[in-house]
Amino acid sequence: MKQYYFIFNLSIFALANHSRKFILKIIMLKKGTKIYSVLRGKCPSCHKGDFFKHSFTMNLFKVNKIKKTCSYCDLKYMIEPAFYFGALYVSYGITVALCIVTFVISKLMLNVALLTSFITIFVVLILFIPVNLRLSRILWINMFVSYKP
Repeated sequence: MKQYYFIFNLSIFALANHSRKFILKIIMLKKGTKIYSVLRGKCPSCHKGDFFKHSFTMNLFKVNKIKKTCSYCDLKYMIEPAFYFGALYVSYGITVALCIVTFVISKLMLNVALLTSFITIFVVLILFIPVNLRLSRILWINMFVSYKP
C-alpha cells in the first residue's frame, strides 16, 4: 500500500511541476508580451536589447540606470525630457500594494502587534527599494511602447 501511495504522490508532483513550467513558458514569458519585457528587463520594442545598464544590484546608484538607446533596434529610451517622472505613479502603486500585502501577512496571518506590523512594513519597503525602482521604470515605458517583431 505504501508503495502505491509513494508512486501516486510522485506522479502528482511530476504532473504539477510539469504543468507549472508549461504555463509559465506559454503564458508569461512568451516573447512579444509585456510581461516578457518587464521580467527579463529587455527593450519593450524588440525584446532583444537590455533596458538597464547594469544587472540587478542592491547599489542604489546603479540600480535604475538605463541605457540611452537599444543596442538592437535603436529605440530611444528617454522618449521626452523627464519621461520617467511618470514612473513615480507606478512606484506609488507598487508601494501601496506591498504595504497592504505585508500588513495582511504580518497582522492577520501571523497575528503580531500593530507596532511590529508597521516596523515590518517599513523594513520590507526598505529592502524592496531596488526592485521598486527598476520595476516602475520598465513598467512605465512598456505602457507607451509596443512590441515590433
